[in-house]
Amino acid sequence: MEYFILSLKIIFGVFFSYAGIMHLIKPEFFKHFIPNFLPKRAVNSIFGIIEIALGMGLFFNQTVKEAAMGIFVLMWFFLPIHIWDLTKERPAIGSKKLAIIRIPFQFVLLYLSYLIYTHS
Repeated sequence: MEYFILSLKIIFGVFFSYAGIMHLIKPEFFKHFIPNFLPKRAVNSIFGIIEIALGMGLFFNQTVKEAAMGIFVLMWFFLPIHIWDLTKERPAIGSKKLAIIRIPFQFVLLYLSYLIYTHS
């Protein structure tokens, strides 16, 4: 289990850091995920910075638990946005099929971030 958790930390660390960086360098991709009543550029940048911080936090023993719990909370926060995206005629993710797949995948991310939290 120790190696599995270590692998999860590395995979999640890289994945979330990369996703956060992409929020900052390719904001156009993410703007359709953000509801129109919110300031898209600001929301996108804030969540990009949060994702980078959480991803990087998984690489340091002093911050692993906090980062894992932050990812857990973030995934719960994003779940309604993914459900909303599924209801759109043209989901921002690209297709209805991908939008459907993404919702159970969100629960996998929740569970795996919880595992990192409980085993660190």
